[in-house]
Amino acid sequence: MKVRTGIGQDSHRFEPAPTGRVLRLAGVPFEGQPALEGNSDADVVLHALVNALTGVHGTVVLGPVTDRMCRDGVVDSAAYVREAMRHLGEFRPSHLSVSLECRRPVLGPRIPEMRASLAALLGLEPGDVAVTAHSGEGLTGFGRGEGVAATAVLTAVAP
Repeated sequence: MKVRTGIGQDSHRFEPAPTGRVLRLAGVPFEGQPALEGNSDADVVLHALVNALTGVHGTVVLGPVTDRMCRDGVVDSAAYVREAMRHLGEFRPSHLSVSLECRRPVLGPRIPEMRASLAALLGLEPGDVAVTAHSGEGLTGFGRGEGVAATAVLTAVAP
């Protein structure tokens, strides 16, 4: 069996003024929270996941592909994940670990929902997905409530 590991990171600041957009993390909407700035839905978890998938297969998805998708009106970052998954070849995700740094929103009660959403995108069981969160003790802008940062570590296997 072959094993590969990809690491991805992404971060976005909160919009300075309400625009009517909804904050999305791991594909889960967080109504009543400020949205993140970005030309898509700015889902930092899914963007970090796409970068981790890129770390497994080496085909760049965020950037040229997603810029084209945004021009075509695609703003759901789950589409980026599906595009990145197309390049895995013989590899299949076997485990995902995501760590978020933010002061807001409070994530603890929503982590099971986030795990289920990520598992569904990757074809995994929720038990194969871990999501953790911390504030970094306020040492960074994310910990002070200025935005959200996500790091994803994906393990993929092939026969």
